[in-house]
Amino acid sequence: MLKKKNVLNLIKYHTEKNEFQFRNEAIEIARYFDQIGDYQLAEYIMSLLSTTNTFIPQEEAFESLFLKRVEFNTEPLPLPKPIAEDIKGIINAVNHNVGINKFLFEGAPGTGKTETVKQVARLLERQLYIVEFSELIDSKMGQTSKNIVTVFNEINRMPFPTQALILLDEIDAIALDRINSNDLREMGRVTSTILKELDKLNEEVVLVATTNLFEKFDKALTRRFDTVISFDRYEKEDLVEIAEIILNSLLKKFKNAGRDMKLFKKIIRSMDEIPNPGELKNMIKISLAFSAPDNEYDYLRRLLKYVVKNSEEVGLKELYNIGFTIREIEVLTGISKSQVARELKGD
Repeated sequence: MLKKKNVLNLIKYHTEKNEFQFRNEAIEIARYFDQIGDYQLAEYIMSLLSTTNTFIPQEEAFESLFLKRVEFNTEPLPLPKPIAEDIKGIINAVNHNVGINKFLFEGAPGTGKTETVKQVARLLERQLYIVEFSELIDSKMGQTSKNIVTVFNEINRMPFPTQALILLDEIDAIALDRINSNDLREMGRVTSTILKELDKLNEEVVLVATTNLFEKFDKALTRRFDTVISFDRYEKEDLVEIAEIILNSLLKKFKNAGRDMKLFKKIIRSMDEIPNPGELKNMIKISLAFSAPDNEYDYLRRLLKYVVKNSEEVGLKELYNIGFTIREIEVLTGISKSQVARELKGD
């Protein structure tokens, strides 16, 4: 829905001579008209933008109704060795320019698929664009397929294809929703359209799709990708090492938090099931963010709730039986080592 804010932003960026933001806002308005079926007006706005003189660098000059530019991720992204080796293989294949340019990342949510795509774009020194699936889906019969054709036409006509990496994040959102769809034939047409467009993709463009539902993929769709990389290959020690890297990175922002990596890793190892990196990072971040500023190890105590239920009421013997030493119990509870020792002896 076109809002007053869009128009006000347009005027604001024009008066500020902020050409880049002005163009972005104009594209948003063009998207709105495209969505409500006023394709001629949308195309007219885009044509005006394409003929407007600007001082925007060439890599920023590409405009699209369906592609959103994404910034690189500079945060550390630790991966298990098997996955890291596969990513190195992608970099090597693309740099050799032998026509290997379509990749599918599959795995459970939070395994780092999307973040890895950002790192691949950075390593290849390519601008990353994500396809906005929410913009592609249309309730009108056949319109979703037309939108897919449009976005692939935009990709294939990019002025600098060797500088682009396209991310189809959660491609199953439009290609595989056959069970829940009210119109199975419509979704079938959408999938067929994607198959055809992948076949016609410009080999100079690198494309990565991600999915959490690989087991439901049509074999024909899988074959369109040069290789499939599974992100469901984290061993327990991989996740412990990743947790350590995440904590070290976050501690730079939490100056009052203490560093006891041995105890931290023991807490992580004590979990019945260590979550995937995405959830793991959120868990550690929340524990740090909500910790008491006057207690440097309060975040470790908060992490205990992921090991034992009702961690606020957990007894000293229970902590000892889990495997924590008397010194570690002192850190986690604030009770002195001597008192912990006495209570464990039953005094």
